[in-house]
Amino acid sequence: MARRNEERRRALVDAAIEVLAREGARGLTFRAVDGEAAVPAGTASNYFANRDDLLTQAGARVYERLQPDEETIERQRTAGRDRETYVELMRELVGRVASFRTGYLALLELRLEATRRPELRKVLTERVRADVDANVAYHEASGLPGDATAVKLLMLALNWLIVEQLTLPDVFGEEERDALVAAAVERIVGAASSSA
Repeated sequence: MARRNEERRRALVDAAIEVLAREGARGLTFRAVDGEAAVPAGTASNYFANRDDLLTQAGARVYERLQPDEETIERQRTAGRDRETYVELMRELVGRVASFRTGYLALLELRLEATRRPELRKVLTERVRADVDANVAYHEASGLPGDATAVKLLMLALNWLIVEQLTLPDVFGEEERDALVAAAVERIVGAASSSA
């Protein structure tokens, strides 16, 4: 029977994220998670039915931790509705996601693992689809320039920019990264606005 101490469970899932980022999916064992969380051996196996359960919960947890805090959300709600504001929002997004380096690297490992594990693929597909839908809905309600397709194209472009930053950080410096974010918004949103 799985244990119900939610604080301990979250700590174990967070430890799993760290193990995934550092050692990859093959290194994710209950023993490794226990060690990372600094808990007695056997603790993780008391909280998760099996390794698939741990992988699935790690995938869901990464998305929880990537959500902006209330202060950021409020600042975004009260910001302007022009392209420059859009650029700043996207820079904030790239910076926030890139600052959770281990989470994003773990997510990349999970995505690869999802190609072999249908339950994990299902969870990640639901989370990504919900994230896309929420971003499109927010964008449409915000009055920012561009359309739903522009939002999706920006997500795809910026996700790969984040991968570059986290895996090969010397490819683009911070100034070039910021310029690329601005160019992506200008070109994608500008194209969407002119075709509307």
